[in-house]
Amino acid sequence: MATGVSVAAPAATNPNQDPNQSRASSTAFTIVSWSLLLVFSVLWLIPSLWALKTSLTPNEVSALGTAAILKDWDLTLASYTALLTGGDIWNWYLASAVTSIVTVILTVIFASMAAYAISRLRFRGRRLVFALMLGGIMIPPQVLIVPVFEQLNLVGLLNTYWAVILPQVPSVIALFVFKQFFDGLPRDFEEAARIDGAGFWTVYLRIVLPLSKPIIAAMAIVTFVGVWNNLILPLFVLSNPDLMTIPVGLATVQGSFGQRVSDIQASSILGSLPLVILFLIFQRRIVEGFAGSGLKG
Repeated sequence: MATGVSVAAPAATNPNQDPNQSRASSTAFTIVSWSLLLVFSVLWLIPSLWALKTSLTPNEVSALGTAAILKDWDLTLASYTALLTGGDIWNWYLASAVTSIVTVILTVIFASMAAYAISRLRFRGRRLVFALMLGGIMIPPQVLIVPVFEQLNLVGLLNTYWAVILPQVPSVIALFVFKQFFDGLPRDFEEAARIDGAGFWTVYLRIVLPLSKPIIAAMAIVTFVGVWNNLILPLFVLSNPDLMTIPVGLATVQGSFGQRVSDIQASSILGSLPLVILFLIFQRRIVEGFAGSGLKG
């Protein structure tokens, strides 16, 4: 009597799913996604390309309006040459660089110190202090212009770089970001260092700050961009043309040039060019800093 061995056929994972249909859906989604990205990229580039084209058009042509700018392709660097050789843009660059760099350094130092203290130290009223600090987000900076001006005038800091730097050092956003980052850091390294006899400052300087390089870089770049683009504060506290920052200088260009549209566009591009270069160089740092702690487990 012969015996047979029956082998059960493996069950399909999802018999109702058509592989061709799934592949087609994935392809359609990819096409739609890339199409939307392309459309938004073009919409974003149009104003930038228009500004570039206008800045390369002679002033007498750009003053005639949009149609004249579109028709004229006799491009020239006259506006850039006039600004770089005959204007005060180099003083504006220097003022913006000094105020932005010093503000970044002080903001990172004080915000990280305050955030680490709130994150790690346990003291009475800790949550209340943090809540009051966060309450500063709800106060528009424009409301504080007059009190800040009066305080700077009282201590004799008007028309100095410190008048631009000091009011921008206390950053609630930087404090909040650093605090959230420190809350997510593992405490194993800190506890091991304390067992070895390290004090609070040693742990902060030798352990915490090296682990915080991604968020430090991200906050430094964000702070730099904010200080560089700040118009209201320097406009109120600076009247010396040699100390004007880029935004204030661009405001004077627009006020004095009148219908010289090409010069205005060229000055705007020159003013934003350092930020574009900075972002292109450090965009990976920005993403790493805000996406996670940068630690690999």
